[in-house]
Amino acid sequence: MHAGLKITAFAAALAATFGTAYGVGQGVGPVAEEKTTARHDAHADDSAPGQESPPAGGLQVSESGYTLDLRTPRLAAGRIAELRFAVRDGDGRAVTAYRREHDKELHLIVASRDLNTYRHLHPTRAADGTWSIPVSLPRAGDYRVFADFTPEQKNAANLTLGADLAVSGSYTPRKPPAPHTTATTDGYEVRLGGALRPGAARELKLTVSRDGEPVTDLQPYLGAYGHLVALRSGDLAYLHVHPGGEPGDGTTEPGPDISFTATAPSSGTYRLFLDFKHEGRVHTAAFTVRAGETTAVAEAPDEAAHESSGDHGH
Repeated sequence: MHAGLKITAFAAALAATFGTAYGVGQGVGPVAEEKTTARHDAHADDSAPGQESPPAGGLQVSESGYTLDLRTPRLAAGRIAELRFAVRDGDGRAVTAYRREHDKELHLIVASRDLNTYRHLHPTRAADGTWSIPVSLPRAGDYRVFADFTPEQKNAANLTLGADLAVSGSYTPRKPPAPHTTATTDGYEVRLGGALRPGAARELKLTVSRDGEPVTDLQPYLGAYGHLVALRSGDLAYLHVHPGGEPGDGTTEPGPDISFTATAPSSGTYRLFLDFKHEGRVHTAAFTVRAGETTAVAEAPDEAAHESSGDHGH
């Protein structure tokens, strides 16, 4: 396949045939297009025999009687357009009542199939239940849209529904990144400690520094000092990651360390996207992680180039 191959919105799914690439950024939220690799060292699987992994989210458009109705199934690369969707219940009615979690009624994640482009967005809900937000995606290909929410109903569980989004334009495939344990973004360096293990909960600790000094005055963001999204390469399974502590609990410090607990549903390659807030601005750092195997760790940190196209909605 030639670089720069012109694909239409209907052929954008061809992008999924190329392996994991990488990138993070700031669109109407943190978006970055990474130039080199992100890194992380993973270890062999030590989960107990027969132990079940937690179910991954985002693989279904419908679950538990709710459906993600993506009103904008295709976009053109590099152009700002309104992304519109609704969450419908079993009767086909748009949901208008949500439980606030991490300071928002709904979290919207948009990621390319090759994990080269990432967006964490907070759309606006109209009275009729339609959500919308302007978005610009820089590269053509096949994308996945994730809606992470909890309906405002008794005993309702948190859900992550996913739908495909095609982006037309000139497509250039990228090679998978190598695992790293450090990433740089906007002059910050973030170091990753810990490992993803299939079927076993493990702590991930991310340490933020700038100019060689630890950052100890991180600001609360989405109810914590950091927000972490993990996606599995290939099917883009969405992992539920839980922060360790919260601002004001008397024990959680505002940096430099941010901790999370995560369980990988299987062996394989994952991308981790960390959003953190400092001096009034949200930054994103990304890592490539391999769960269930031992890999060499590259020495040089990942360098991320950022492009901003708007406000994060916080």
